[in-house]
Amino acid sequence: MTVGARVLEHNLMVYRRVWHGSVLGSLLSPVLFLAAMGIGLGGYVNRGGAGALGGVSYLAFLAPGLLAAQAMQTAAFETTYPIMGKIVWDKLYDAMLATPLTVRDLLAGELEWLVVRLTIVCSAFLGVAIVFGAVRLPLGLLALPVAVLTGLGFAAPIMAFSATQRQDSAFNVIFRFGITPLFLLSGTFFPLDRLPAVIQPLAYLTPLYHGVALARALTLGSIDPAGAAGHVAALVAFVAGGWVLAAISFRRRLVV
Repeated sequence: MTVGARVLEHNLMVYRRVWHGSVLGSLLSPVLFLAAMGIGLGGYVNRGGAGALGGVSYLAFLAPGLLAAQAMQTAAFETTYPIMGKIVWDKLYDAMLATPLTVRDLLAGELEWLVVRLTIVCSAFLGVAIVFGAVRLPLGLLALPVAVLTGLGFAAPIMAFSATQRQDSAFNVIFRFGITPLFLLSGTFFPLDRLPAVIQPLAYLTPLYHGVALARALTLGSIDPAGAAGHVAALVAFVAGGWVLAAISFRRRLVV
């Protein structure tokens, strides 16, 4: 088995018992968002300001942004309380490290599980977006791996942070002052050039901006190879940097 496969297997066995509770939300969330904002609010946007969106409908503009944002939120939820629980409350990682598994195995297994989890959630979202007619096929299908990579760009650094915490109070700060502002201000709901010039560079330094821009280019069929390569490189850099930080924080916390 691959490195971390046993950790992945554990997570899959746990998910097999609880997946029923997440299926409805995974399908209902994109339906409500796309119907209420893409079609409902989008009707006003299309009549009053479609030119600002490059001539595309607001539904087509919004769907890839929400897809990438969904990946970000899922990754953040999966790498905050669950990771702390395995370290502080359940001592699950201590038990795993008492076996031949290493810290590298733990990290690899958790990231492999996140790939599975993000693929499930983002596939449901992308499927709903296709039904709504917001995705150009077949190129738009590539937005799925982009969304997964975007989620990993958040997951690895947040895992590194979670491993340093002994209480969960700091997670509220992450969601309130990190995840929520990014959800609103990274090009998800409106073009980034509508933001004040002072804020725009900050958005460029986040995984969500690159994920939204690349997913949108794919679903609209307007991909620029050079720009796409830059976005992919940025997302890979976030994942790699987060992996290094997570390896350091996990070893300091778990290895005596």
